[in-house]
Amino acid sequence: MIIWLASYPKSGNTFLRAFLSAYYFSSDGKFDFSLIDNIKQFPDKQFFNKKIDSAIEASKEWMLSQKKIISDKKIRFFKTHSCLGDYKGNVFTSFETSLGAIYIVRDPRNVFTSIKNHFSYNDEEALNMILDKKSYLLAKDGGGYSSYSYISSWSLNYLSWLKYNKFRRLFIKYEDILENKYETFRDIIVFINTLTNRIEGVNKSKLHNAIESTNFNVLKKKEKDVSMGESDDGFKKWRNFHVENRNYFFNLGPDNKWENILNKHTREKIESNFKNEMKSLKYI
Repeated sequence: MIIWLASYPKSGNTFLRAFLSAYYFSSDGKFDFSLIDNIKQFPDKQFFNKKIDSAIEASKEWMLSQKKIISDKKIRFFKTHSCLGDYKGNVFTSFETSLGAIYIVRDPRNVFTSIKNHFSYNDEEALNMILDKKSYLLAKDGGGYSSYSYISSWSLNYLSWLKYNKFRRLFIKYEDILENKYETFRDIIVFINTLTNRIEGVNKSKLHNAIESTNFNVLKKKEKDVSMGESDDGFKKWRNFHVENRNYFFNLGPDNKWENILNKHTREKIESNFKNEMKSLKYI
């Protein structure tokens, strides 16, 4: 069965993915990028047996592919940015293949600034992306539509996972990961261990090491070291997946503060469109 690490893009999914790969796939909880491949992204061409040439064709394969993935009855983590809904009548996932999900939500004003950096967008392009109910992602690696992710707008992506109650979900705010790392990651481990019927408690040593080795500044330094030709622990392989990002992937992190970056028009546009969700999440 699948445990989803879900989020709208640029909401902290890679941060969580790094932490969980260190905690569950190493002996000591210390992260390196070679571990991150234990938590793959879905959808992706490696999970399809044929070339996918359209969005509708991709959507028809989502559940078929997941049923193949779970046929060995193992539990796997998958990262996704997809809405938890359907595209042209084809559902992204269901309780048949999913054990549960962890959804990370982030203040959309800070999502906006991260999107600008990641995709090299101007204000208008980034704003259009997070407001567009028909928004989607498509990897630029020659895989056709096999990576097609229907993400919709920031609010509809969040609400699609919030309203689905046929498997268990844990909702985490990106800001809580920054401000209360230990407690937040501990709660995530407890949730996963409960889902998977693990009887052991939280390994405090591995938890500490996983937190320390996935600190944003540590990851940012790894990226800079690799770009300067120094040691590579699997970073290049992971980074090549994000060919659309010509800038540093680990850009501002905790220093990404919309108050210092957003102009009034952009802030008001985001807040007016996402007013209800932002209020419920206490962002406004």
